[in-house]
Amino acid sequence: MRQKARTVAATLVALWSALALVAAKQLNAENPPPSDIAKPPLKAASAVVQGRQRLFVAQFDRNGDGRLNAEERQAAYELAAQTAKKGKGGGKGGKPGENLEPARPGPKLTPAAVQLCTNAPLYDPATLRTFFLEFDRPDWEKELSAFHRTDVDIPATLIVDGRRLDQVGVHFHGASSFDKISEGHKRSLVISLDFVHDDQRLYGYRTLRLLNAHEDPSFLRTVLSQQISRHYIPAPKANLARLVINGESWGIYVNVQHFNKDFLKEWYGTTKGSRWKVVGGQQGGLVYLGENPEDYRRSYEIKSKDEPQAWTNLIRLCRALQETPAESLEQTLAPLLAVDETLKFLALENVLMNKDGYWTKGSDHNLYLDDKGIFHLVPYDANETFYARSGKDKPGGGKKGPPMARPEGMAEAATQTGHAPNLVGLDPLVAVADVRRPLLSKLLQAPALRERYLGYVRDIANQWLDWNRLGPLALQYRELIEAEVKADTRKLYSYQAFAQAFADEPDYENGRLAGVAISLKTFADKRRAFLLNNN
Repeated sequence: MRQKARTVAATLVALWSALALVAAKQLNAENPPPSDIAKPPLKAASAVVQGRQRLFVAQFDRNGDGRLNAEERQAAYELAAQTAKKGKGGGKGGKPGENLEPARPGPKLTPAAVQLCTNAPLYDPATLRTFFLEFDRPDWEKELSAFHRTDVDIPATLIVDGRRLDQVGVHFHGASSFDKISEGHKRSLVISLDFVHDDQRLYGYRTLRLLNAHEDPSFLRTVLSQQISRHYIPAPKANLARLVINGESWGIYVNVQHFNKDFLKEWYGTTKGSRWKVVGGQQGGLVYLGENPEDYRRSYEIKSKDEPQAWTNLIRLCRALQETPAESLEQTLAPLLAVDETLKFLALENVLMNKDGYWTKGSDHNLYLDDKGIFHLVPYDANETFYARSGKDKPGGGKKGPPMARPEGMAEAATQTGHAPNLVGLDPLVAVADVRRPLLSKLLQAPALRERYLGYVRDIANQWLDWNRLGPLALQYRELIEAEVKADTRKLYSYQAFAQAFADEPDYENGRLAGVAISLKTFADKRRAFLLNNN
């Protein structure tokens, strides 16, 4: 009897849901909303939040395929728009001195009008490949913005080198590189080629990260930084690309390899292991927070299968860093951490002065736990490497991070002359007393590890900040993209700022460019001299 009652009740609920859905469809058909994106036929009470991401797929995925189709996205859109983070994206964007230009429509471009690059690898440094994205909706930018920081991807078609890849998934990417950028200017994108078709790849890769070069008028900091890093540690590939959306050019983007199983296979020969992204804040950086894994989830976003043992291993490493004395540190950490690789990671961040690096925030990098139980640090954001600013401006780590102008160990900031001779004077031993940065405060307490680290600092500065070596690379990239940068109507900085990034001695006359980043050559020459003369 009870079973029969439950069956009848379930049938009535199903019938009611079906009738409600039909009625909602009819209502939408008879009264279309003013926007191309319809109001939701059913209203959800609130968004489910996990970490820094709002979760909508499980709530609105009525057909159970693990993603939202057009009808399901319509139902989720209003809630997504209501709960979206209100940042500066809707305002003017940019900061004083950054020469943010008004956005306007770009040139029209078709796949037939571009050169095919079928013989070049996806991340070939000498190739400027064009990606064509086609969305069904003309207001695709509003939809992507509404679903930023959610688990919802927007389907699109990608055309590359004459090949059509259907039903790829697209979402906006980034924190400050999204929040500080106005609608209409370029924002970073992640494109999942296997969104619907599990085996869909482009030149062997399943994911594309196209970055908007926020804080980088040259477009080159990420490309050069990762190229240097790969000579020392596992690091993403990167090159430059052009993006066309719905037939309109959106200009130059930085094409950076995604930290996923493809990356692991290339560098470690396996796809096994656990991956985390260490997000902004002061609780990451392998600080020991106790034995409860939940206390770590706020700072470490798991990107692989969420297994309890992975968190146990992470906590074990954090505890070992806190409790182990300097004299036995290397021996204790050897089964837990790739120590020599970590020293190189820290040296690279210091030499290249990554403003978003471990030494400033203890975050914005990736962690990999390999199948042998050893942790590896992998670079993530590199758009704020080669970073020092001119004039009176004090480059900072943002409201949530310590200021960069005068952290412990940094030389005095520039005088009011408009030049920046000392803004590149970051001490290699910065933050060695900061307990929030245990990789610096503990590893560099051990004399042998400290000397090895300083040796890497000298080698990177001597080899890679030599403009005779770095300069030709930078100028090759400039030649590849300069015409496109001039024509780019969606770029974040003026062509003048782009040109100044390559100047021998940028024009700071009367403080006209005060607050902009010093040129790549000025950074390399002055940073190299500082490190080799004071280390």
